[in-house]
Amino acid sequence: MRNLIIIICLVLTFSNCSTDFIERSSENSLTASNFFNSEEDIQLALNGIYSSLQGASMYGGGLNQWQGFPGYDGIGDNAFNQYKWEGPGNYMEGIANPNTGIFNSLWTDSYRTIARANLVIQKVQEISTDIVSQDKKNQLLGQAYFLRGLLYFNLAVFYESAPLITEPQTLENAFVAKNTYEELTTQIVTDLTFASENLPPIQTNQFGYATKGAAFALFARVQLYNKEYTGTYGVIELTNKILGLGYSLHPNYSELFSQKGEQSPEIVFSVRFLQNALTNNGETFSGTYGGTPKVDQRPMPNLVNDYYCVDGLPINSSPLYDANNKGLNRDPRANATIYFKGDVYYKPDPSDPSQDRAFLGNGPTQFGMRKYIRQSPDLTLGINTYDPGSQDFYLIRYADVLLMRAEAMVETGDVSGATELVNQVRARVGMPRVQDVEGAVGKGQMRTIVRHERRVELALEGLRFIDLKRWDQLEEAVIRASGDPVPSYNPQYLAGKSSVFPIPQNEINVNPKLIQHPAWQ
Repeated sequence: MRNLIIIICLVLTFSNCSTDFIERSSENSLTASNFFNSEEDIQLALNGIYSSLQGASMYGGGLNQWQGFPGYDGIGDNAFNQYKWEGPGNYMEGIANPNTGIFNSLWTDSYRTIARANLVIQKVQEISTDIVSQDKKNQLLGQAYFLRGLLYFNLAVFYESAPLITEPQTLENAFVAKNTYEELTTQIVTDLTFASENLPPIQTNQFGYATKGAAFALFARVQLYNKEYTGTYGVIELTNKILGLGYSLHPNYSELFSQKGEQSPEIVFSVRFLQNALTNNGETFSGTYGGTPKVDQRPMPNLVNDYYCVDGLPINSSPLYDANNKGLNRDPRANATIYFKGDVYYKPDPSDPSQDRAFLGNGPTQFGMRKYIRQSPDLTLGINTYDPGSQDFYLIRYADVLLMRAEAMVETGDVSGATELVNQVRARVGMPRVQDVEGAVGKGQMRTIVRHERRVELALEGLRFIDLKRWDQLEEAVIRASGDPVPSYNPQYLAGKSSVFPIPQNEINVNPKLIQHPAWQ
């Protein structure tokens, strides 16, 4: 992988490339003009796009550094970003500004990755079909279009308006004005349409590359956000195409969020990581220090309280709830996501239980993050729990697909169809059916049920802000967060500033065509 990164570095003119390689001139040197001569060359360049997703501000996450998407449940009501300077905490308290690092790192890394995708798209289109067949070219293009669609969707959600760049830039066209959200969305739809039509159902022996199912699922997420429920490219039809592609729910919800679950048929698309003596492609979103679970991201009390008891009833109405043992008799997803007081959270030596550490319920929220978080160091490889690790991050799971479909069905009046999908998700963890607890429900109540199910199923997976913004519930979420008894945390709802990121100030300073978002002017 290190050799791969060096090659991609040369081809795509990465800024962190060794000057030894850059400064040497040679008739045999690699450039964008002479590198793309085979399918293998193109695959290497595609790997360079995928590798960019591993960055800390993207999906590698953070532990004592700028947060990436895995930490974005700290923007809303699900989690408290205790290391506020990482980004979400300061954003929630209204003290972030256009110079705040999280905004710049996401913007910069997104456009760096888009530039790689644009170059690959151009070169694949140019390469002769005598070298790469048209069918194979379309598959390779499908991956690049999928990745570009993902990146532009993230920019559209978090910045709303941003430059739309679809081809390699030169010095002459380096400064680009913003495009509207609608223009970004049109391009995203175009990219994902091509990807969904040309990607294969599976990538043989290449788990982690985009597939037809991944393209349909991302497309469905985009369309759900835009409330496009029906039609050929509506959520219902897109998710229907996924149902027959072989995905299924992993039988063990807790195991899913460990390395044992990484290649489960529930995983529709993930960013893969590997850290060992030979590779340095690790992540820190699963990292933790030994003194307390995941110190920089703490589950909020209002999230914990939203998990029902095993009888399917909320804690304020279930006779099974024990305020002195809050993890007892709860939806199994609560205990797979949250550390409660008394839970073992750290095992310095898995072979010696006497060293196990139990969570004392300490910390500002009195709860710890369990989902994805490592319990033990890798003693064989010498990797501590706070070092870069090898846990894949799941961008899209099949459970999310089912709940996206359920939401679209609710909004189009198919309450029965939505009910059966929620039942399917609940059944995996042994929770009661809607009919057995809530009974016969109408559209409004079923909407509430689906939204609750999304929260408890997908908690701490970085999707909460997108859901809240889509539902126009960001203000309510901030009010819930501010109502939790969390010391030294003061969430503020600041209207537009609470729903959109500012364009980084340094970008505006160097690009005279960029205009700051009105909410931040």
